[in-house]
Amino acid sequence: MNDTYSKVHMGSIRTKKDLQQLVNESLAPLASYFTPGKSGLDLGATGAVYNKSIERMEAFARPLWGLAPLAHGGGESDLWAYYVEGLVHGTDPNHEEYWGSFDKKDQRMVEMAAIGLALALAPDQIWHPLTDEQKWNVHRWLDQVNVAPQNPNNWLMFTILVNLGFKRVGMPHNQEKMEEYLNQLDTYYLSDGWYSDGKTDQRDYYIAFAMQFYTLIYAQLNEQDDPVRAHKYRERAKQYAQQYMYWFAEDGSSIPFGRSLTYRFAQGSFWCALVYAGVEVYSLGVMKGMIMRHLRWWFSQHIFDKAGLLSIGYTYPNLIMAENYNAPGSPYWAYKAFLLLALPDDHPFWVVEEEEMPELDALSVQPHARMLLHRPEGNTHAVALTAGQLANFDMAHNAAKYAKFAYSTLFGFSCPKGSYGLYEGAYDSMLALAERDEMYRVRRKVEAFEVTEDYAYTYWKPWHDVDVHTWLIPAGMWHVRVHQIQTKRPLDTAEGGFAVSRPTDFTVDEEACVNVAGDYAIARFKQGTSGLVNLLGERNGQMIYPYPNTNVLYPRTALPTLTGSLEPGEHLLICAVFGSTTSEVNDVKCSQVPEVSRESDTLHLEYVIDDRVYTKQLSLIDTTTY
Repeated sequence: MNDTYSKVHMGSIRTKKDLQQLVNESLAPLASYFTPGKSGLDLGATGAVYNKSIERMEAFARPLWGLAPLAHGGGESDLWAYYVEGLVHGTDPNHEEYWGSFDKKDQRMVEMAAIGLALALAPDQIWHPLTDEQKWNVHRWLDQVNVAPQNPNNWLMFTILVNLGFKRVGMPHNQEKMEEYLNQLDTYYLSDGWYSDGKTDQRDYYIAFAMQFYTLIYAQLNEQDDPVRAHKYRERAKQYAQQYMYWFAEDGSSIPFGRSLTYRFAQGSFWCALVYAGVEVYSLGVMKGMIMRHLRWWFSQHIFDKAGLLSIGYTYPNLIMAENYNAPGSPYWAYKAFLLLALPDDHPFWVVEEEEMPELDALSVQPHARMLLHRPEGNTHAVALTAGQLANFDMAHNAAKYAKFAYSTLFGFSCPKGSYGLYEGAYDSMLALAERDEMYRVRRKVEAFEVTEDYAYTYWKPWHDVDVHTWLIPAGMWHVRVHQIQTKRPLDTAEGGFAVSRPTDFTVDEEACVNVAGDYAIARFKQGTSGLVNLLGERNGQMIYPYPNTNVLYPRTALPTLTGSLEPGEHLLICAVFGSTTSEVNDVKCSQVPEVSRESDTLHLEYVIDDRVYTKQLSLIDTTTY
């Protein structure tokens, strides 16, 4: 599997046979990387926070997310002989490739879930070939997940999936532990289909490809023994689906946001789990269109290396945005999206015609995610205007992944390559502030927030004596950013729009595509048009060219930016931000810049949608209390 295959065959990803072939061909290169005892895969030299042996075990387990459903639905794979041998040796305490024992939280608990699913869905391939002694070795090793303390978040479901696997193959399972963890998971449920991933502020893709995904598998596998929970999980998924739909564009892409983006098409696994669990929230045609377009989009990206291995990165190999728990085999969690292959051949999903996305509202208020989802070009482009989150543990580029002002299917977002200056920082969709020393701070921790149909608001403090109130206001094809700043120190400011992909060949005069003047900066390239205009405050436009490989979607970008300086005191900075596909029609809309006027502590905003003028009012904060 390589980029050549992706480009040629992505259009054929439409049938069950296509998906079966896709799984087999994309996993076939793994056969060359098994360890001698087959209990691990050695896929690369980069490292994670856990040791190399666990990295190999992780790489062994994660392809099972695709192989197990493939087998359950009647598909075949040449890899099963490797997996039987590897499972036997990995769980044999007398073998040199034994996976080891543990009595505390451990990465191996994560990988046990895929083995549990394989026991449940593919016993003929991975369980029945074992001797009785080998089966008890497998049981003893997996049963550690019932003894060691578990992380109080989506990890609880790993224990549950292992026990579901035990039940399916007639081995002892820990029903008491299942009940304990299922009850604990309920304490993370919020409303409207949303969970938190433990007691955290994070509302990212883990809600879709973990909390919802696992509970839907539970609903399908354990419905007979636990019909009440199965019904509850399906109902929650229905509610969640109606908001999650706004995270996607019609081409199958989804909004890059949050951590673990290297899991890529796992973003679509929630839709697959809905179909697998028989949840009808949209028609099967709509669901089929969502899933197939998502997979076609992903398999048209440069996600496999020249050896055919799934790389760490997003749309291209990129270690900059990796988490500390992303080892060479980690990306194969993406194969959760192939749960769909567990459906039988005669399931109506396989014969129904693909349908387009449903017609969605221009705005969707999602308070649990602290987002105002904006669709400035209908289903063509999805944008999340965010009030900011903060991950519950320290991770690389926390602010970039959770606290930018806007995240976009068309433009993605950027992670800094260093901490000095604007070129290293790549501050797209951020207001960056520095003490005249080129060391910039951005929105990270949120002191207060509010999300309404009119705006996403945040109060944040980059320093103890600097207060910033930010409003993000959708305004047709534009969005307007208002920053009310009270500072006791002199500051330099830099505010970025969307980072746009630069030309890749010699046929485009790049300088002719960039327009920078006193109060604006706009770049109009084939991939998209990005610009921002200063509406209030003393700032100048300039084009920043961030370091390569800082953006999750594109290796080389241009970043329209406004820069200025602030003396101690109170300031009001306002700009309008534009981002769209490039077309003559959108060029006209780009020329229709929103207008802002101020009367005392009230702002009046005027903008155009389809030649009709709209107005909004915004009351500023009384900063005398800060």
